[in-house]
Amino acid sequence: MNSDRLIKILLAYLKIVRPVNMVITFASLYLAGILCGGAFSDSEILYAALSAAFTAAGGNIINDVFDVKIDKINRPDRPLPAGLISKNAALNYYLIINLAAFSFAALINVYSLVIVLFSVTFIFFYCYHIKKVILIGNIVVSFLTGLAFVYGGVAVGNPYAGIIPGIFALLANLIREVVKDMQDIEGDKKNGIITLPQKYGINTGVLVTRVFTIVIILFTFIPFLCKIYHIEFFIAVMITANPLYVYIFKNIGIEKTPVFYGKMSALLKGNMVLGLIAIYLGIM
Repeated sequence: MNSDRLIKILLAYLKIVRPVNMVITFASLYLAGILCGGAFSDSEILYAALSAAFTAAGGNIINDVFDVKIDKINRPDRPLPAGLISKNAALNYYLIINLAAFSFAALINVYSLVIVLFSVTFIFFYCYHIKKVILIGNIVVSFLTGLAFVYGGVAVGNPYAGIIPGIFALLANLIREVVKDMQDIEGDKKNGIITLPQKYGINTGVLVTRVFTIVIILFTFIPFLCKIYHIEFFIAVMITANPLYVYIFKNIGIEKTPVFYGKMSALLKGNMVLGLIAIYLGIM
């Protein structure tokens, strides 16, 4: 094997785990642990972040294994359809990556290990079939996003502190998932992928987006009214995140183009960050 081929293969093993997504997952778990009362230097948060990053990496590998036939048409440059990694090699890589995730989780406590085992199993079945089920696939992805905050709480011995940010993350991600499906509707039609807006139309997607947007706005009142978070949370969320959700509610159906929904998706992603900042201010 010449050096150029070896480099291509090594880069393929890096590409298949989506390193950027791993970094984002790592940072999200670290933030979750801090929001739940941990300190930046806590080893438990580090182990939780590493186990989550490896769990996400394993999910990306198994997703590519199940999607290899589709990727041969749509993404022939991906490692598996390009022939840089064989299916058996990818499965072995998947097992090794998950063992790393389990090992880091086991260094924290048994509850963390159970959560990672559950997440890996859930992701496997999501990639195998659940993602093909209308809206349920979106809910599963959003649930796992929210679970990350509970996991951060478990890692620092304060799981209840992760529930509210977890619910916020679930709802915010669910809104974005539906918007992304509206953005990708034409591509999904061509590839036989059945999503809610693809099957029932853009107007239904707009309606569902607005319903979930109302739900998340109403939910922002609960932590303050129940005296779970300080008034700083309520002030921050009312002058940053909620106005943007109102803007999305009002404008989501104005222009029905992929470019427009791409902008809305980016706006929602940024709004998730504003929501987390508000939560941080509310627990200071």
